[in-house]
Amino acid sequence: MRAFLDNLRLALGTFFGNPLRSLLTLLGIVIGVATVITMMGLIEGLRLKVNNDLGRMGAHTFQVTKWPAGGFGRINWAKYAKRKPLEMDDVRAIEQSCPSVGVVAPTDDEGGQKIATAANETQPSVQVYGTQTNYTLTSGVSVQSGRYFNDVEALDGRQVVVLGTDVADVLFPGIDPVGHEVRIKGRPFRVIGVLQRRGSMLGMFSMDNQVMMPLRVFQQLYGKSRSLDIDVQAKDPELFKKAQNEVTTLLRRRRGVEANVPNDFEIHTNESVTASFNQLSIVITIAGIGVCLLSLVVGGIGILNIMLVSVMERTREIGVRKALGAKKRRILGQFATEAVLLALMGGAMGVGLGFGLVFLVDWVLRFPMSVPPWAVGLALVMSCGVGLLFGIYPAARAARLDPVEAMRAD
Repeated sequence: MRAFLDNLRLALGTFFGNPLRSLLTLLGIVIGVATVITMMGLIEGLRLKVNNDLGRMGAHTFQVTKWPAGGFGRINWAKYAKRKPLEMDDVRAIEQSCPSVGVVAPTDDEGGQKIATAANETQPSVQVYGTQTNYTLTSGVSVQSGRYFNDVEALDGRQVVVLGTDVADVLFPGIDPVGHEVRIKGRPFRVIGVLQRRGSMLGMFSMDNQVMMPLRVFQQLYGKSRSLDIDVQAKDPELFKKAQNEVTTLLRRRRGVEANVPNDFEIHTNESVTASFNQLSIVITIAGIGVCLLSLVVGGIGILNIMLVSVMERTREIGVRKALGAKKRRILGQFATEAVLLALMGGAMGVGLGFGLVFLVDWVLRFPMSVPPWAVGLALVMSCGVGLLFGIYPAARAARLDPVEAMRAD
């Protein structure tokens, strides 16, 4: 222990004796560690955001769609475009033939829409949804003011809408939109309600930049030949898996899917969307660690260089210590400790810089950031490993010096 403390004291003396040279040497390690801390903070923040946003969805609910969820990774969209659309007949069949299913809510949507009044208009970025009354049970949406459309309005296809708060703020600044008129694709609609504010989804797009209308009038505007998304809620949480199996079996039979052929539709749950995101996050994590390793190698080469210089500068000191009885392992331990301490200090500075960047991004962009503790531990362990790896050769070279020759050195 005493030998270790002596080595630690000597290592600190070397660092503070040449602070500028040491800091420049560690720049690669600092950048590498800061990179991995920032990227892990981004990924972990997104993961927590995904879980939080999916938690807003209706309880024990899943969705049946023609298309894969999320769009994470490379997807062959042409393959999915060949699938048969999901239709209202499928909705009615699920309602009538699946005993574990409690609520079925068909939906369709169209993005990039412009909503206008006589005085104001939105950007062409609004998501318009066609739904039925029970959509509030499966989606987790709720009304802040006014009301949602009722069964009569849905069946008749009346031109009524419920606005998201972003749309309401643009079209009706400072006033209650309920009872006023908006125009969508040139047709007038009466505003009957405003949705509760929900914030952004995955930190990427607003869940409040939307408009809800009855599905029947939506199909009059945008066409009936489109594939529906079908939200399905089990009667009870314990029946969730059973409801999925019933719906899957029913749709495979209705769509003529053979026993050994995969489904020609997708079933999305909170778990499946999370799994898709996790696949993407693994790729980003590996890429981040790769960048960190590259920077650490650069930093390690810097440590190798400074330690070789240190050995040359302190050749006489090494000779005197060996002449006084210092063993090879003591000299080896001294210089190895210096290399590891240098790398560890660089890692600590990188962690501090990484946390600063995480705080800055969170504060300026309001983007969710959270650094997992394992990322800090991994960064510091990798730093120490690089220091030890690149410090072994200079330490061994110092330990092999002949004391007589070393004391003669200038």
